Amino acid sequence: MSEKLQFSIAKSLSAVSRDDWNALAQPAGQPYHPFTDWDFLEAMESSGCATEKTGWGPRHLLAHDGEMLVGAAPLYLKSHSSGEYIFDHAWANAFERAGGHYYPKLLCAIPFTPAAGPRLLTAGDKDIERVLLEMMKTIAEQSNFSTANLNFLTDAQAAICEAEGMLIRHDQQFHFENQGYTNFDDFLAALSSEKRKNLRKERKKAQDGVDIRLISGADLTTEHWDFFYRCYQDTGSRKWGTPYLNRRFFALIHERMADKVLLVIARCKESGANIASALNFIGGDTLYGRYWGCTEHRNFLHFELCYYQAIDAALARGLKRVEAGAQGEHKLARGYAPVRTTSAHHVVDPGFRKALEDYLQRERNAVAQQIEILGEYTPFRKDN
Repeated sequence: MSEKLQFSIAKSLSAVSRDDWNALAQPAGQPYHPFTDWDFLEAMESSGCATEKTGWGPRHLLAHDGEMLVGAAPLYLKSHSSGEYIFDHAWANAFERAGGHYYPKLLCAIPFTPAAGPRLLTAGDKDIERVLLEMMKTIAEQSNFSTANLNFLTDAQAAICEAEGMLIRHDQQFHFENQGYTNFDDFLAALSSEKRKNLRKERKKAQDGVDIRLISGADLTTEHWDFFYRCYQDTGSRKWGTPYLNRRFFALIHERMADKVLLVIARCKESGANIASALNFIGGDTLYGRYWGCTEHRNFLHFELCYYQAIDAALARGLKRVEAGAQGEHKLARGYAPVRTTSAHHVVDPGFRKALEDYLQRERNAVAQQIEILGEYTPFRKDN
């Protein structure tokens, strides 16, 4: 297999055919993943968000069989660990205290996006997935990079990484799973009486004096995006100092992917002013909650726009789940259950690998225990 493949590195996704990339990233018969779409990833680069200057140097790995692109991976040369949501800062500190150089490192991931999905894009060819992995490891070793990493993997691709000798790391998120509900009332009926009452009270308080609109596709306007970006900047500046994404990125998403976007906006009935917004991306079987912000604080409005409206929208579209982003144990009481996430790591230095291997075993056990414990505190009836 590998003998007849030709490998290359693209330092810009614009140098790769959109149709060729998407034929691998969005194969027929598989759920659509908005974040591996050429339109999304290329917008990260052409907007200036994921570039050499920001520490996300594109090094997209391509495999050709003759003239045909048969394998690809969104690969970056990272000079830091920001914007990944898989936190390895302690690894970097330990390796550098021991005299090594942790950066740069190779990262196969979606910039600034903690959502699981395929990372080895082959339209389902497992042999080519393995060859792509081997090539990543070879690049890291020959270039003297500390690690080659793949973040937020599907279970199937995580299994391939583990079989190929990579170290496996687990963490957790909170997802809503559609257990055959047709509407929000069906979901409420699955909750315990006390939790159901609390949730209804939250929604009532959040909606008091507020109009909520769900906007997608051709109904989205520049004014909607301007307001959303104002909210996004406020949240970003309060949480991590400087927001990762600029206004140009969202303009490109509007141009290219408006039908894959669901924007939720809350408007004050009394003043007529918009006061909060939440942005979602629509996948083939999943609604992905990404960003939230407000210009006026209202009790429970965050939960309403980000969690309850997302559940409503997912059920209306017949989607299987809502992924509400990284972390957040407050999601548990809102019907979002703990779910394991997985990353894989090729560590070049054998001594460093041995230390991480021991640490990751203990960490995986701790994550499994935490998920089991948190699972006991979901709001669902025990007989459900």
